Amino acid sequence: MKTTSDIQLPSLLQIFISFSLFLCCAFSFTALFNLPIQLVLFIAWFIMIYLGSKLGHAYDNLEKSIMKGITKGLVAILILIGVGALVGTWIHSGIVAGLIYYSLQLLSPALFLPICLIICALTSLATGTSWGTIGTTGLAMLGAGVSMGLPAPLVAGAILSGAYFGDKLSPLSDSVVLTSSVSRVLLVEHIKGMLPISLTSFVISLIAFSIAGFLHTHASGEAQNLETLTILETHFNINWTIFVPIFTTLYLLVIRKPAFPVICFGALLGALWSIFLQNHSPVEAIQSIYQPALVQTGNLSIDELLNKGGIQSMLPSVIIILFGLGLGGLLEQIGILTVISKYLIKAIKSTFSATIITILTAVFANIFGSAMYVSLILTPALLDKSYDDLKIDRRILSRNTEFGGTLTSGMIPWSDNGIFITAVLGLSTFTYLPYLWLNFSCIFIAILFAYLGWYDYSSTDSKTKVPS
Repeated sequence: MKTTSDIQLPSLLQIFISFSLFLCCAFSFTALFNLPIQLVLFIAWFIMIYLGSKLGHAYDNLEKSIMKGITKGLVAILILIGVGALVGTWIHSGIVAGLIYYSLQLLSPALFLPICLIICALTSLATGTSWGTIGTTGLAMLGAGVSMGLPAPLVAGAILSGAYFGDKLSPLSDSVVLTSSVSRVLLVEHIKGMLPISLTSFVISLIAFSIAGFLHTHASGEAQNLETLTILETHFNINWTIFVPIFTTLYLLVIRKPAFPVICFGALLGALWSIFLQNHSPVEAIQSIYQPALVQTGNLSIDELLNKGGIQSMLPSVIIILFGLGLGGLLEQIGILTVISKYLIKAIKSTFSATIITILTAVFANIFGSAMYVSLILTPALLDKSYDDLKIDRRILSRNTEFGGTLTSGMIPWSDNGIFITAVLGLSTFTYLPYLWLNFSCIFIAILFAYLGWYDYSSTDSKTKVPS
């Protein structure tokens, strides 16, 4: 029987070879052979299990580490399932169609993108959930924007920029609470520490999306807008009552009720509205919770938008998250993260280098841990000692972790956020990636401010810290 003394840490060469195999599989499967990303993560399990066994780990312990990693992300999986049910019933009941309908009537195509950014930011700020915002307001904004003739990836960029901005600054956000607690920074101080960079980035994004809106506005959009209104009026019974489930769900999230049951309750309201507003049978309404109803309007773009949702549509995403979380557990068990952290710590010499390394560590954790929560937990745990040794304020640690972990998760196709966005909005990661202007600008400005020494807080202010 192998003892603890028999177990070795991996060498840099072993880590490099393992990650190179992973990245080669990821690129070839997705870009060359059009194979599902699930297979890449499944294969990665066995690459890491093989490495772990070579280092002296018993298989039973490696299997337990997979289960431990999966357990950490079960909340995200529950919410993913709940949002799938909500999207299914809200489409079937005409709620999403109603939001698109009223958006087309009230919003100008030229101003749509900046308004979309603001609406999604406010929704996410009030509810504390970027996923909830993307699956409700965001889905409707995507339909409205495409109907106005705007490119879907560009609209998605405005939706996601707003959703991440609000989520990142909301005291109700799980990611904000988690990051501040793991970094041992008071919640209010963590949010205040992010404000200067976040607000600067928001203004830049608002200007950029305003310019993009004017550049993409053309006459054909008006005709397309009118056609969409006519189609929606023909296929759905639309009136003011569609806002009842929306405001009820948002209100329950705002008053801090648990996200999963609230989202499921919103799905139930959608099923009821499907029966009473659209005159669907109870069986059809209940079925829309699990699988999308077939909507045929004769307009391809509208049909693509409305033929989605239901728990069934989220099952491939659930599989990816399970594999990704299990991979994160294996990386932690084998000691790969421990080895890498030792080299990262040596490279931290100042606030500027600490900012770059913290953001890169969070990105790395998203890539190989496949989940935002893994990144937000792991990054402060690896780097907090270096910050303390150099007397760098922990507010800088928490904000850098938030920027690197939260804002880049949606950029990774196999991360929990990337998977969710693709499942709900129906766009691949690399199509909307160039338009995540707030996410990119936040990271760039954080590094710039660190280089200039701006908002370099004094670490002697103990009132901002949570006691160890």
